[in-house]
Amino acid sequence: MEEITEGVNNMNLAVDTQKKNRIQVSNTKKPLFFYVNLAKRYMQQYTDVELSALGMAIATVVTVAEILKNNGFAVEKKIMTSTVDIKDDSRGRPVQKAKIEITLAKSEKFDELMAAANEEKEAAEAQEQS
Repeated sequence: MEEITEGVNNMNLAVDTQKKNRIQVSNTKKPLFFYVNLAKRYMQQYTDVELSALGMAIATVVTVAEILKNNGFAVEKKIMTSTVDIKDDSRGRPVQKAKIEITLAKSEKFDELMAAANEEKEAAEAQEQS
């Protein structure tokens, strides 16, 4: 969990009137469950979280959102798709990329599920030490 906190603190986020509860997902930089755990942390702080991605990372965002929903941590608030122009340095002209933004809110059972997960983690750590 320390690396997740470190990741949150050191996260290099683009300046787009940056929302504090937005996670910009890449499909190459971090493993899938990094984003799942990060989204849980954000929901503890802000009650909802916005996951966004461009191009090939869209599948990662959708998977993260589905994991959170299927495990009862989140409910879908909004899904928005669009295309954005990205300047491609190698070609010298703008390239259109697909963009998705998924807003998730805490489920009613979120706090209960997080407490249960923390108890399990503490029990496992206590067992390792004995």
